[in-house]
Amino acid sequence: MDLTLLGTGAPDGLPRPGCPCAVCACAVGDAARAATALLVDGALLLDLTPGPAFAAARAGRSITGVRQVLLSHPHDGPAVEFPAGLPAPGRVPDGRELSVISGHRVRALALDAPGTGYEVTSPDGERLLYLPPGAGPAGLSALPGPYAMVLLDVLGRPDALARLRESGAVGPTTDVVAVHVDHDVPPGPELHRRLAAAGARAVPDGTTLTVGDYHEVPDVPRRTLVVGGARSGKSVEAERRLESFPDVLYVATSGTRAGDPDWADRVSRHRERRPGSWRTVETCDLVPLLAQEGPPLLIDCLALWLTDAMDAVGAWDDDRWAEGGAKALAERVAELVAAVRATTRTVVVVSNEVGSGVVPATASGRRFRDELGRLNAAVGDECEHVLLVVAGQALPLRG
Repeated sequence: MDLTLLGTGAPDGLPRPGCPCAVCACAVGDAARAATALLVDGALLLDLTPGPAFAAARAGRSITGVRQVLLSHPHDGPAVEFPAGLPAPGRVPDGRELSVISGHRVRALALDAPGTGYEVTSPDGERLLYLPPGAGPAGLSALPGPYAMVLLDVLGRPDALARLRESGAVGPTTDVVAVHVDHDVPPGPELHRRLAAAGARAVPDGTTLTVGDYHEVPDVPRRTLVVGGARSGKSVEAERRLESFPDVLYVATSGTRAGDPDWADRVSRHRERRPGSWRTVETCDLVPLLAQEGPPLLIDCLALWLTDAMDAVGAWDDDRWAEGGAKALAERVAELVAAVRATTRTVVVVSNEVGSGVVPATASGRRFRDELGRLNAAVGDECEHVLLVVAGQALPLRG
């Protein structure tokens, strides 16, 4: 089954008409995207992009053989241009199946948002799933294994991709293609980096893909360290890297601070931002978690883990530090680093970047700064991917 993407953008396209934002200003050339529309084997057209005949011609295809046009957007969605010569666009009711004269079978899936999702099966049995923008499946059951290809709004609905993974509709070899790309993420390297973190990819308008063919699935790094300064966006970036995966275990090393309303507010905002399917545990005992099999871990953060470890060894007292505290802390750090090296789980670790020329006024402050710098370096050495977040922008340092 061949699939030509006549467009891969949001309903208004990218750049959006008249939009002055920086992302739209950069969306030129291959980064420009028309509204998403899929041409399947030259016979089935899912959604309509402006000027579909010209879009098909630019891709070396023709729409003269189209036997069925189906719409996925909500009934009150964007206005649709109906070109002359194409069959009248229609919609399959949820749960119903349509047989196309070309031999394709199309089943409509109920969604958790207005619109219609389509499962397309070729005459040879290949299966793909296509979802409209801003939508996820309302429920998936009795699936005959994972789809060969899934096309959905990965950036706008990462939770939908997580549910597809949880249900088995997306497996390790499923080709996950991002469509309905809007102006929320800058085009170019940043777009592809975010999609790769979700195990997905994007292709330019006019690309033809063969459903079921082997391709290089984006490699999701197993161990990632995200460092940054205060309010840099490092925690948001770490959460973003796992938001398309179900059953993430969020490990908060902060614990609780009785009588501190500001801290309670910070913790509450973090919880509200995370997907509802994630579980949370508050602990600094990281080594056993890293040694266990299980879902991905998001550890936030190393600076608070180090504070707890330094408390335990009496590192703030100069005499205790000199009389064994330094050695005890080094052993704790070595144990943690060894656990990061040996873990088989997907792990994203957050930490504060320290130093940058400011020298703390106290010996204990300088001690903490130095130990955190060493800890970050040691953990970073064991990670396939290291990111520095500055002013909300993630700069890859490794991977």
